[in-house]
Amino acid sequence: MRITYDPEADALYIAFGEGPATVEEVAPGVTLDWDREGRLLGIEILDASRRLSDPRALSRLLLEALPTWEKAGA
Repeated sequence: MRITYDPEADALYIAFGEGPATVEEVAPGVTLDWDREGRLLGIEILDASRRLSDPRALSRLLLEALPTWEKAGA
């Protein structure tokens, strides 16, 4: 997963994958990108700083509940 924020455009993008996408606008300024198999590739939020309850959240990233990767047989 990759999260990017463009302060000039005030656009937040959360990418789960890459490739050709079909774009679906689910709300004004909020779009979802889908691949051919219907898997979510990304989420774009325009005017992100105005849509968040805490615009300062865009200046920090908090990762929670990350999966742990264990080696087989360990």
